Amino acid sequence: MNWSEQVVLVTGGTGSFGKKFVEIMLGEYHPRRLVIFSRDELKQHDMRVSGFDHPSLRYFLGDVRDPGRLQRALAGVTVVVHAAALKQVTACEYNPFEAIQTNIMGGRNVIDAAIDQGVKRILALSTDKAVNPINLYGATKLCAEKMFVQANAYAGAQETRFSCARYGNVVGSRGSVIPVFLEQRKRGRITITDPRMTRFWLTLEHGVRFVVSCIEQMHGGEIFVPKIPSMRLLDLAEAIAPGCAVEYVGIRPGEKVHEVLLSEDEARTAVELDEMYIIQPSHPWWKKGNWVHGRELPQGFRYTSDSNEEWLTQEQLQELVEPASTVAKSRIPA
Repeated sequence: MNWSEQVVLVTGGTGSFGKKFVEIMLGEYHPRRLVIFSRDELKQHDMRVSGFDHPSLRYFLGDVRDPGRLQRALAGVTVVVHAAALKQVTACEYNPFEAIQTNIMGGRNVIDAAIDQGVKRILALSTDKAVNPINLYGATKLCAEKMFVQANAYAGAQETRFSCARYGNVVGSRGSVIPVFLEQRKRGRITITDPRMTRFWLTLEHGVRFVVSCIEQMHGGEIFVPKIPSMRLLDLAEAIAPGCAVEYVGIRPGEKVHEVLLSEDEARTAVELDEMYIIQPSHPWWKKGNWVHGRELPQGFRYTSDSNEEWLTQEQLQELVEPASTVAKSRIPA
């Protein structure tokens, strides 16, 4: 795939993922045009004046809820990364109609506009919370996954192809727990919901590079799941705030003790590569020979944060936390 010939659009482009994606795209891949599609003019302005100002960049105001605006934005675009979503679990629970409008109906609008405008490849970002969801955010992302997989049938004989990338918590993202622990460290007391809690963990850069790799390899219909390390929340708290007292406050509504990135039911149609798992669709339009080099998974296999074979050590957590802490400190009022 020759990125220098591509016109790339990222929805939600002013978010944590979008900024890192734009940075790597401009620094290494040099697309012909790179469009940042988002609804907040102030965030676009702040992004531009912070250094994201390049001849190939275009800032496009719009909302994924607006089908007409998406049709205009996707004209001439060849690659779309769909990162726009309402992501805060509590906010989605309290505002379910808003979450559905953005995460589900907005996804449908992206699909329709991409097919109508002849976009070649579309990759939608998903989350571990889409697996066996127990909160509305996870349920909306599960619906979005189903829509983007089946969108390949809607595209039919066109070259437009859709896939998804599903991964867990991101170091330094807006929803990271690191800023919370940093603020609590000042008071000498850290709050943790449950001492057993584990999470998958990856950096923004790892997430972006995984997405780029998926776009380059996708046939259309896959859900890509990276192999990433796990960490214990207690270990993270110790890395950020050693010596602080720990208070256990209990599991919050919609929260899981452990994360699941690949369920045993999905594993029946999934294959394993050295660096990732690929969930293949079970629809009749899927070509069984697309991933012939993938290894079948054993019966009953599931990929969870508590049974993961790779774990972050205290030293590795410190290496991850230090740059994320610097960013997080700048967001916390003095």
